[in-house]
Amino acid sequence: MQALPRSFYNRDTTLVARELLGKYLIHRLDGVERIGKIVEVEAYLGPHDLAAHTSKGITPRTQVMFGPPGHAYVYLIYGMHHCMNVVTEADGTGAAVLLRALEPISNLPGSASGPGRLCKAMAINKSHYGQDLCGSVLFIAEDPDAGPVDIVERPRIGVDYAGEWATKPLRFYIDGNPYISRK
Repeated sequence: MQALPRSFYNRDTTLVARELLGKYLIHRLDGVERIGKIVEVEAYLGPHDLAAHTSKGITPRTQVMFGPPGHAYVYLIYGMHHCMNVVTEADGTGAAVLLRALEPISNLPGSASGPGRLCKAMAINKSHYGQDLCGSVLFIAEDPDAGPVDIVERPRIGVDYAGEWATKPLRFYIDGNPYISRK
């Protein structure tokens, strides 16, 4: 399987989020391919989106989100769980898509439902911060057997602090998939 081209990520964040559903996240590690189908995501639209980390501007933590599309933004929450976002749109935009849940396809030890579990199952950590997703180690690829999916839109999870942005329907998941983190 080949990585999606950079042009896939260099588009509207909401569109990229919806189109990530059903794609494969692949991590080649020590000769083993860990593969999960992306079944749940959240879109973060840039500095004007008060739920986005970039709403505070460019910081050492968010710098990669303001860079070119198609890179991984990996951060630690609660001092113990890693989360992975896919940087989208043009250089300087500060937008990304959080990967929330995977359906196991190959070599995933444990659940990948929820962003922290996803990173643990895929062996993704802060060393992957800024990783080029158009490479051959950590990347997203087409599912060769993919068909159309029905997509559910809901508000994002855990962003109550973001005022009106907390209720915007920017969480997307595959309808009926048993691996989503919550309904």
